[in-house]
Amino acid sequence: MHAIPFLVSFITSGRLHGLGIGSTLSEVDQAIHSDFVDVVDEEGLSLRRDYGFLEFAFNPGSEWVMANCSIGLHRLASGRSMAKRWRKSMRVDFPRYLAWDELRDELSRTPGAPCLRVTDQGGFLEYSAAAANVNVSVIVSDDHETRGRSLGHGDVWSVSMWAAARAQ
Repeated sequence: MHAIPFLVSFITSGRLHGLGIGSTLSEVDQAIHSDFVDVVDEEGLSLRRDYGFLEFAFNPGSEWVMANCSIGLHRLASGRSMAKRWRKSMRVDFPRYLAWDELRDELSRTPGAPCLRVTDQGGFLEYSAAAANVNVSVIVSDDHETRGRSLGHGDVWSVSMWAAARAQ
């Protein structure tokens, strides 16, 4: 599968390989088949699982439960090795660079695609799909006009899923 339909599904559903906020660490182990590094904070209050350009964060409980997930597409610009490993293990083909225009065009053709709210994050534009609790960060810094070992203007920096804020 190409990255664009994969990311459109992630943005519209708030699910990644069937996983969402609240999924357990054992569910992640069943769904994701790739090498990783686990980092637990000193107090044992959080676990970060890093797969290279994909990262999960977990909160403790009777089991570790997913609090967020981020696909750091910016990490692919410096080389293709992470993308090649992911394609082999998870069968999703990520490009070295992904233009927001391409992803947005596919989203616009997708039935039921969420409304995206845009906010300026100083060098980035963040497009939020509140219904799915997913954000797309797009680089717009003038320092990144052209692509190289880093992204260019208009490229997707990351796509992240976060737990919804609790009502007060």
